[in-house]
Amino acid sequence: MKVTQSEFVISAVGPDQYPDDALPEIALAGRSNVGKSSLINKLINRKNLARTSSTPGKTQCLNYYRINEQLYFVDFPGYGYAKVSKTQREAWGKMIERYLLERETLKLVLLVVDLRHPPSKDDEMMYEWLKHYEIPICVVATKADKIPRSRWAKHAKQMKTSLLLRGEDTFIMYSSETGMGKDELWSVILNHSKRDQSNEDEQLIEELGTEE
Repeated sequence: MKVTQSEFVISAVGPDQYPDDALPEIALAGRSNVGKSSLINKLINRKNLARTSSTPGKTQCLNYYRINEQLYFVDFPGYGYAKVSKTQREAWGKMIERYLLERETLKLVLLVVDLRHPPSKDDEMMYEWLKHYEIPICVVATKADKIPRSRWAKHAKQMKTSLLLRGEDTFIMYSSETGMGKDELWSVILNHSKRDQSNEDEQLIEELGTEE
C-alpha cells in the first residue's frame, strides 16, 4: 500500500474521545518495548510519527493514527512492565477490554511479539482472550533482523507452539529495520479493513435482486 497521508489524531482514554468517522480500526497490542511504534513508522514510511521510547510503559492511552483517510492504527499501552503501578495496569486493562469488546469499527488486532524470545505469559493470555471473544488476530513477530536467517524457522515454530496459534490466524515475521514482512502485513490489514464493506455490498446486491 502506498501511504500518502498519515497523522496522529488523539490519545484517547475512553469512548467519548474515539473518532466518530467510522473508519476501520487496526489495533496493536504487545508488551512494552516490543516495537509497536517502530512497526507503525515502517508501515507508513515515517520516522517519528509514532513516538518510540526507551522508557517502557510510556504509552498510557489509545493512540490513534489516521492513514490515507482510509483506516486507523490504534496503539495500545504496552503490557507486562513491572514498574507501572498495579492500579495503573488495572485501569489500562479496563480501558483496553472495553475497547476490544465494544468498538464496532475494530477489524483486526495485531498481536506484536518479539521473534527472538518465547511469548510471555501476557502474550499467551492476550491471544487466548482475543480468541475467546472471536476477535480477528494477526501475530506479528518483530525484530527478525536480530537473529540469523537459519534460526527463523525454529523461533517461528516455538512462537506458534507456545501461543497455540490457530490455523485461521496469520503469522508474519517482521523487521522494522529491513522492511521484511511489510507488504504481507499491509495485505492482511487491507483485507480485514475492507471485509465488512464487501459483505455489505454483497448483501445489498442480494436484497436488490430479491426486490426484482
